[in-house]
Amino acid sequence: MTPNPEPDKDFPWWLVIVTVTGLWLFYEVWASDVYSAALNTLSKGIWITVLVTLVAYFGACLIGLGLALAGMSRFIVLRQAARLYIEVMRGIPIIVLLLYVAFVVAPGLVAGWNWLAVPLGLDEVRGRDFPLLWRAVIALMLAYSAFLAEIFRAGLQAVDKGQIEAAKALGLNGWQRFRHIVFPQAFRMVLPPLGNDFVAMVKDSSLVSVLGVTDITQLAKVTAAGNFRYFETYNVAALIYLTMTIGLSLVLRRLEARLRGRDRR
Repeated sequence: MTPNPEPDKDFPWWLVIVTVTGLWLFYEVWASDVYSAALNTLSKGIWITVLVTLVAYFGACLIGLGLALAGMSRFIVLRQAARLYIEVMRGIPIIVLLLYVAFVVAPGLVAGWNWLAVPLGLDEVRGRDFPLLWRAVIALMLAYSAFLAEIFRAGLQAVDKGQIEAAKALGLNGWQRFRHIVFPQAFRMVLPPLGNDFVAMVKDSSLVSVLGVTDITQLAKVTAAGNFRYFETYNVAALIYLTMTIGLSLVLRRLEARLRGRDRR
């Protein structure tokens, strides 16, 4: 069996099925008081989900790119430190890391700040001054940065060395070579896996509900526990997540297709 060389040209039956199911759910939301009430409640958590996703993913990209560059450094200390971080973070389940950051790392940071700041006359910080929302964002940032580091590393190493040598011959320094030659080409190659991880971050942002952060999932749990309409409530939660993730997937596919079109020209 040989793979289809152009799977993107297949008729999107999967999208038809999802669209029909989504339209049915939207009709239920419009026609049913239970669905409508669930949507009104759960929609209040959308901005929390979006905030967690955007901030955590942006921070993870910055850390991941730094780790990828450190892993390719000529200094062995940087290479080994980056590898240690990546392997440790990839080996810990995200929910365990979330709890560890929230209840071990964050109190430790607060205690360390107080130990340094109070003798200097600065105000003491209490644990409740470090919101659970930002503890969750930091945990997701740390977890995803390890995976993104490997994606960036693969993209950077895939750039043709001949182009880098040509840039050196033209007199470009290291930063100019990275900004004008290496990173633009690497970014095009890593865009699909970066997009996949961004969609995954939207879903994994639901893990912040274990800390009581009022995102979509937390509001769904509270709502279902109050009205005992688990089927309707979690249908609405699934509809919201599917709308967000499928919409993002379609946008990313279109962007990827446009970049491929430019490369062919």
